[in-house]
Amino acid sequence: MPDNSKLLRVLHEEVIGCRKCPRLVVYREKVAREKRRAYLDWTYWGKPVPGFGDAKAQLLILGLAPGAHGSNRTGRAFTGDGSGVFLYQALYDAGFANQPTALRRDDGLRLKNAYIAAAARCAPPENKPLPSEILNCRAYLERELEILRPRAVLALGKIAWDVFLSILKRQSVIASRAAYPFAHGAAAEFPATGVRLFGVYHPSQQNTQTGKVTAAMYAKMLKRIRAFLEDQ
Repeated sequence: MPDNSKLLRVLHEEVIGCRKCPRLVVYREKVAREKRRAYLDWTYWGKPVPGFGDAKAQLLILGLAPGAHGSNRTGRAFTGDGSGVFLYQALYDAGFANQPTALRRDDGLRLKNAYIAAAARCAPPENKPLPSEILNCRAYLERELEILRPRAVLALGKIAWDVFLSILKRQSVIASRAAYPFAHGAAAEFPATGVRLFGVYHPSQQNTQTGKVTAAMYAKMLKRIRAFLEDQ
């Protein structure tokens, strides 16, 4: 059996050292130098943010990109920002995390049967990575999928959904992404891979504070995913 933990550590080191996207390198490092007033006492991470979670996870959760003053500050996915406050509470309530809060890399948070990755690994200006930047990162996600071989993928938003489908298209698993439209609560199964894809709106504050996304909506989807995994 392969040692997933070792393979993921090697991959994480590669991710952390990545400088493929000049625009993102400049931006993430500028933010880390200038900081936000509330975090002046922090030493910002200021590098690409690797995946995080259980090395034997059956569920891979796919986000968009690190937040400038969240993951780009703390160095761990969805840690230290509003999206993470919502997401980790939901994961804890569903039994996928050992605690409901994520404040810093050394806070004791552990994921259970879940792993979090992102379409882009560096904080982008205005939270909008370019298609070319997402493409530069796609190989890292492909390797995570190869190592973990998850049974379920939860896409947090349309971009994450489309990135996963683009991998399946490149692998000739599907002919076109058009047959699998994104929606909150959407699901798609791919018998050739044994993976089921689930979609939810991203837990950004823009969505959670306007009521487009609620805790009940996430609880319902995570319950569906848990039932699917336990039925395998």
